[in-house]
Amino acid sequence: MNFYELLILAKSGDNLANEKILAMYQPLLTKESVIDGVWDEDLYQELCIQLFLCIRKFRM
Repeated sequence: MNFYELLILAKSGDNLANEKILAMYQPLLTKESVIDGVWDEDLYQELCIQLFLCIRKFRM
């Protein structure tokens, strides 16, 4: 399954597709959740929420 197909499934509410996309982006989200050398769990959670919101709002 390619990314486009995965995105279509995630956009339609498929939880497994959302989990797969999250797993793809987890290293980036983790990296961007570090502030002054300290990992911020709240920031990580906010970034995950924003990822899911962006998937939902993405226009094909």
